[in-house]
Amino acid sequence: MKSLIVLWETLAKEFARECCTSATMDIKTVHSRVENEGISFLTISLPSFGKDFQKSLDQGIVSRKSFQGFSWRSGLPQFLGGFLDSVFDRNSGVLLTQPSVEAIIAVRQLTLLFSKILLPCTPARERDAMRGYVECDREVRENDKLMGPDDLSAFHRISRLLFREVFTKLDSDIYHGRLIPKHGPGATANKLIGNEKFSCKTWTDRLQEVFFAEDFLLPNARYAQEDGVTFLEPGAEIPVRVISVPKTQKTPRIIAIEPSYVQYAQQAILEPLVPLLEQKLGSFLGFTDQLPNQEMARKGSEDGLTATLDLSEASDRVSNQLVRLLVSDHPNLLAGLEATRSRKADVPGHGVLRLSKYASMGSALCFPFEAMVFLTLILLGIERELNTRFTSISDINQYRGRVRVYGDDLIVPIDNVESVIRTLELFGARVGLDKSFWIGRFRESCGREYYNGYDVSIVKFRRLFPKSPSDGPECISLVSFRNQLYEHGRWDTCKTLDDRIRRVLKHYPVVLDSSPALGRKSFLGYKPERMCNLLHRPLVKGYVVRSIIPKNPLSDDGALLKYFLKRGSQPFADRRHLERSGRPRAVDIKPRWVTPY
Repeated sequence: MKSLIVLWETLAKEFARECCTSATMDIKTVHSRVENEGISFLTISLPSFGKDFQKSLDQGIVSRKSFQGFSWRSGLPQFLGGFLDSVFDRNSGVLLTQPSVEAIIAVRQLTLLFSKILLPCTPARERDAMRGYVECDREVRENDKLMGPDDLSAFHRISRLLFREVFTKLDSDIYHGRLIPKHGPGATANKLIGNEKFSCKTWTDRLQEVFFAEDFLLPNARYAQEDGVTFLEPGAEIPVRVISVPKTQKTPRIIAIEPSYVQYAQQAILEPLVPLLEQKLGSFLGFTDQLPNQEMARKGSEDGLTATLDLSEASDRVSNQLVRLLVSDHPNLLAGLEATRSRKADVPGHGVLRLSKYASMGSALCFPFEAMVFLTLILLGIERELNTRFTSISDINQYRGRVRVYGDDLIVPIDNVESVIRTLELFGARVGLDKSFWIGRFRESCGREYYNGYDVSIVKFRRLFPKSPSDGPECISLVSFRNQLYEHGRWDTCKTLDDRIRRVLKHYPVVLDSSPALGRKSFLGYKPERMCNLLHRPLVKGYVVRSIIPKNPLSDDGALLKYFLKRGSQPFADRRHLERSGRPRAVDIKPRWVTPY
């Protein structure tokens, strides 16, 4: 923990020099509170301060209800007061006419630095998160009963305008058997990894009604007679396995791991769906590129014409009833979505529960369908605010550049924001007001933050400091963090980090981004250490990341099936893919002579 405090102190001093203030009392406060409260002050209390600061920027005034747990002097908290005085008026708490952008970055960096550090939550917080997952699904079920026929009819009408062409194409592909399945690299509820998934001969009766096992699980019809497929009735299906993964120390992220055969069929629908959506509605929806959302957030912070909204528990609050309504005019697609949806979840401490949500995070189809539902609701909210009715796609196209959805990051016109929020919450979504901005000049979307057109994004510390090269993930994370800080101009802190890294890594060269070596960035370019005798090119000695892929050999019909499922005419990138496959179980680093570019 001492290393984290030293890092914070070094950053605070550097920002204080840049902002012409002092951080001496702030440093004393951090030392004292960490001693009394432990690491939670850095990972929970400080991020809470940072969120209140962002909301105060948006509101244009500091509320006395904000910054709980911190002492005040006049109209502002004492902590980080030197920086806050350059942003807000000390007596009234009102935002200055021209607040210091450097001070805004300083407060955000110093308070949110450890907000996403990968540390486990306490068992009590884990239990609360699981309880919240169950409670969320109960609320989805209850909200389904509250939506009136007029609301559902309006939702269906707008969804037809938006997605009719996309759904018609997918419906035809399913009917004619043109979809090709694909295994993902992740974990599965039946605990198959890598190549083991291609030998799976388990299918469900629900899947068989839409996607024939003979087409999806076997290389050709001859194997149908030799290798039997086990079909599971609805009551015997494996439920999704709900687990928690690190997100923040305040609460973990809850995801659901699907059975391999369900994920396999989901990928068949996903692969054509995303390109179709981006081709037809790329101005409104994004799945592969966050830059449009980020640029719209920057522009919104400058002209104040658009708002950025963030949804809490976004995927868990999308009702299956809404998704069914979304595709209700396309029976084959509806059948495909129902067949590839897991109906039950195994929740630790709560047993197996029947789900009302469409899908939890972990389903391959969760992300695109939540985005389609949210886009439909945004336009419905705009329609209701204007007291009009969209009758064609041209009516909707006038909102290009003002409406966009990337997952649960929404951008909407400022004039319609309140109606959009009411509509979203009417249909079961929950808008996170502490991370939604539309009053002032602060905006956030897809990991980038802006104030009045200026990029005020920060760098976050993800893992604890490594003790030796054997701490591979920690070494990789620390070097990446250092290089990101360098790009943000925190050069004094980078010097301190360089000294710390050299104590762990014997070889720490100056390299470019494209180099395979773990090294430090420099705007002056790389520094070669010797020339290669064979190829006469510069070399440096540095640590190279090595991932250990698990052994799971594949042969016979499983290997043949994997070949038939391959996309494109190029050979497999890894020649040993039939011996080892799947996500690496371990990552380490080894010193090597490599190019610095």
